[in-house]
Amino acid sequence: MMTKNYYSVLGVCPSASDVEIKAAYRKLARKYHPDVNPSGAQTFKDISEAYEILSDRAKRLKYDTINGFFKSSYSEKNCKTSSNKAQYEYKKQSAHSEYTNKSAFKAKKNAADDISKRINNFFEDFTKSKKEKIIPKHGCNIYQDISITIKEAVNGTRRIVNVMNSSECPHCKGRKFINGALCKTCNGTGEKSELKKINVKIPPNIKNGTKLRIPNEGKPGENGGKNGDLFLIIKIAPNSRVSFEENNIIYNVPITPFEAVLGANISIPGFDGNLNLKIPPQTHCGQKFRIAGKGLTKNEKIGDMIIVVHIEIPCSLSDDEVRLYEKLKKISSVNIRENLSNE
Repeated sequence: MMTKNYYSVLGVCPSASDVEIKAAYRKLARKYHPDVNPSGAQTFKDISEAYEILSDRAKRLKYDTINGFFKSSYSEKNCKTSSNKAQYEYKKQSAHSEYTNKSAFKAKKNAADDISKRINNFFEDFTKSKKEKIIPKHGCNIYQDISITIKEAVNGTRRIVNVMNSSECPHCKGRKFINGALCKTCNGTGEKSELKKINVKIPPNIKNGTKLRIPNEGKPGENGGKNGDLFLIIKIAPNSRVSFEENNIIYNVPITPFEAVLGANISIPGFDGNLNLKIPPQTHCGQKFRIAGKGLTKNEKIGDMIIVVHIEIPCSLSDDEVRLYEKLKKISSVNIRENLSNE
C-alpha cells in the first residue's frame, strides 16, 4: 500500500532535482504558513513533512524504493505539469492516490506555458523582495521640545526626558501573528512600546531653538540598521526683564525714585549669584550700565551684561512716604514737560 505521495504534495515529479524541490517547498510554505493563512495549517504540515523526506537523500532513496518511484520510469513529458496543477490534484484526489495516474498530469501546452511564466515571475519577485528585506534601514529620528528658564540657559542644567521607545516584539519577532492568531503581547502591531527615561545634560550658554542631538535614542532600525537619534529642541521660557543681544545679556532692573535721585549701591539677583551695582545720583530712566564678562560665552568670546534701569514707584506707599511726596510737589519748581514740543 502506497504511503502519502510527497511528490504530489509539493507539486513536483519524482525526477525533480534538489533545487526544484526546495523552490517548490518555499513557494508553498509562503502561501500556507499559519501566520499568513490561518486555514492552511494542515496543508503546511503536509508540505513540511514532504520536504523533510525529499530534501534528505537517504530518506528520499528509501521512500522511492518502498513506493516504486524511480527517475527512469518518468519521462520529461510527464513532468512538465506546474506546481499549481499538482497541488490542485493533491487536494482533489485522496492523499493516497497513485502518482502514476497519468491522467492527473495532462494539461494543455498553452496553460502549462502560462503557469510556467507565472512561476518564473513569482520567483523573480520573491528574490527581489528578499534582497529588499536584507537592506539595512536607518531608524527615524524623534524630535521633542524641552522648556528651560533663562537662568538654566545661562548656567546649564539637567533634565529627565520621557521618550516613547518602540522595539521589535520579543514574542512574535515582529511577525504580528503566532500560530495563525494575533500576537497577544503586541496586539498584532509587531512592536513593543515602552516609556524610557533619559537623563540629558543641557550645556551652559545655550540659545533658544538650539537642537541637542542624543545619538541612538530615536526609532529602532530595521534589518540591522542603526537606530535614529533623539533631537531636543530648546525652548527658553520668556522673561519680560531679560533678553539676549548676541553674546550680551540685556537685564531690565527697577530702581526707586530716591535711588535714582540720590544714588545708591544696589544688589541685583544674577544667574550665578548676586551682582553689586553703583547707581550714581540723578540717574535717568533707561540709563544703561555695563558689567563686563557677565554675558554668554560663545566661540571663546565672552559677552557682557547690560543693566537697563527703570524708575518704578512701589505698589504700596506708607502715609509718611505720601506726605513726603506731597512736600516734594510743593517745593518743586521744575516743569519737566516744558520743552516736549521742541525735542
